[in-house]
Amino acid sequence: MSTTPADRLRPLRRTRQIREFTAEPVDAGSLDAIADVARWSGSASNTQPWRFIVVTDEAVLRRLAEIGPPQTRSLRTATAALAIVLPVDDSHEISLAYDEGRAAERILVAAGMLDLGAGVAWIRSDVRAQVSEVFGLPTDRYIRTIVAIGHPSEAALKPKAAPGQARLARDETVFRERWPKG
Repeated sequence: MSTTPADRLRPLRRTRQIREFTAEPVDAGSLDAIADVARWSGSASNTQPWRFIVVTDEAVLRRLAEIGPPQTRSLRTATAALAIVLPVDDSHEISLAYDEGRAAERILVAAGMLDLGAGVAWIRSDVRAQVSEVFGLPTDRYIRTIVAIGHPSEAALKPKAAPGQARLARDETVFRERWPKG
């Protein structure tokens, strides 16, 4: 049976933010596989600027959740997380953000492919020092993104929008060759 390109890419379209998890722990093999997907993410000039910290300690996850709400709310129930550690390098701020985003998205997709959920916890600049302290980071490193990982709760799996309303219509967002005349 042949499938269409849209059918084959459906798992990517189904990737979504999950911010509420069950208490069931994520197995170490799944976390290792997700970390490998993250470290194999592309980066500008293959610099591989990120490092990753796998977190499964519940006390640490809950402490991180309390440091920066509401952006860190997904860490209240997550049973694991993957923190993306970046070098402090103002001259490469844009490429670092791009590389970080690529890794974060791949973590979300990998978790979904393993029937897990994942959600980005954004670490605001006003709480980064506290997060760095939790992780014992040197002063030349920081964390802006922590991806919460776990088994999605029933509530998290429910649609957030009515059928057909989750995204803008294709003809409102995808154009051919040039911007439409308006």
